[in-house]
Amino acid sequence: MDHVLNITDHYIFTPYVYPASWSEDEPLRQIISLWVVTTLGAELSYLGFGALNFYYVFDHKLMIHPQFIKNQVRKEIQLGTVSIFWMSFPTVALFFWEVRGHSQLYDNISESALGWPGLFQSIVSFLFFTDMCIYWIHRCMHHKSIYKHLHKQHHIFKIPTPFASHAFHPLDGFLQSLPYHIYPFIFPLHKVVYLSLFFFVNIWTISIHDGDYCIPSPLIYLINGAAHHVDHHLYFNYNYGQYFTLWDRLGGSYRHPSVLLGQGPHDHVRKLIAETTKTQ
Repeated sequence: MDHVLNITDHYIFTPYVYPASWSEDEPLRQIISLWVVTTLGAELSYLGFGALNFYYVFDHKLMIHPQFIKNQVRKEIQLGTVSIFWMSFPTVALFFWEVRGHSQLYDNISESALGWPGLFQSIVSFLFFTDMCIYWIHRCMHHKSIYKHLHKQHHIFKIPTPFASHAFHPLDGFLQSLPYHIYPFIFPLHKVVYLSLFFFVNIWTISIHDGDYCIPSPLIYLINGAAHHVDHHLYFNYNYGQYFTLWDRLGGSYRHPSVLLGQGPHDHVRKLIAETTKTQ
């Protein structure tokens, strides 16, 4: 995040916000700046990409599904924006620790002993590491002693829209995002790659809630997309993974997408429309 902080300092905070006497390296200033950048950036990307996905990808016919609740989109947005606000506080603590040089993030590929191969390996390992961690965190969130206090808020949306992507209890959302933040404290990672992956993660989270079930056939058994994730919302104890189906298969929680068996939400909606048309 130091790249983002340096850019915002140069173009916004130093010339227009903070007094000249307040050093850019002062810890309190960095914390405030990080909180502003993190909160605004997260809210805008959630609302912006969520809206684009909702209007151009999400099938609005799903809104007549009997399990699509009243005022659901408004409730998703309210919960999502409030959750992002509160999640930003512990997130900024981790970003601050990173900006102060305590992570294994690096600026130049020449600084890494592994070079370019290491950069590409880090992308793969980031995805598999975070997928593994999120699987187990997510599965723990479904334990009966935890679920009702945290994760239940997310599961009131049985037929999710893209705006459900961040509609979590703040603690639930932060815990599921924690693997993204702790990875660069354990493993070397290029700073630009880290920012790119962090952006990708947020877009991916929106995409698996968008009701677009078009996954190429060869990847159905590998990639945990929206087709898999809607079954998680509908049937509860299946498809906990974030990107891949690997850990669901190993953990015995994999469920083949019902939409591919002609039993998904769209199929239900088509039957409702057909029945309505017959009675008119």
